[in-house]
Formats: sequence, structure tokens, C-alpha cells
Amino acid sequence: MNDHRRAPRRQVGEHIEVMDVMTDAVVGRIGNLSQGGMLLISHRSLVEDGLYQLRFELRDGAGRERQVNVGAHMLWDDDASAPGQHWIGLRFIDVANKDADFLRLWAQAPGSHHA
Repeated sequence: MNDHRRAPRRQVGEHIEVMDVMTDAVVGRIGNLSQGGMLLISHRSLVEDGLYQLRFELRDGAGRERQVNVGAHMLWDDDASAPGQHWIGLRFIDVANKDADFLRLWAQAPGSHHA
């Protein structure tokens, strides 16, 4: 499979919850992440072609939690191998410059695994 993504994605080895800012509910966890989007692993489908305000926390290089807020567009939803689980592709459409820079550096950090 050819990967035509513009930004490298980092596989996430830890459990990082993703919150819907509008409902303050957990919508899933991050599977992989780049400056421009993420694979969300969820136990529910999202609205096809929907727009979302999402929030999650990542550790910076010093191990401190940093909150990131993004506006995201749901591109696709696929059933995962686990019953009731969905893989959801999201493209970030609104990210503050400081958060975009942080995401880029986080995804390119030494020792990360790129998808």
C-alpha cells in the first residue's frame, strides 16, 4: 500500500483519550497521530463527514502533559477487527500555530515509530 500522507505519523504506544469539546465526552483513543490528522480508535461511529472540536493530552520532551485542541473533519470510518470497535480517520482543519508546531515535533521525535 502506498502512503501518500504529507506528514509522518507516530504510532501511539500509550492510551491517550480524545475528548469531544462540545459534549465533554470521550470519543476514543489515538492510534496514530501527525501534525495534520489522526487515527482514532473508538467504540462508536462518528457522523459521516462530520466536523469536531477535539482535545487530548500529549507528553512533551520533558514528560509534562500538554493539552492540544484541534478542529477535525471525519474522513472515513472502518470496522476494526475487535467487535464493536471502529477505526476513524480524521484530518485536522483548525490547529493553533503553537499546537501545530508541537504536533510536528512530537510526531518526528527520536525513537518514534512512523506509520
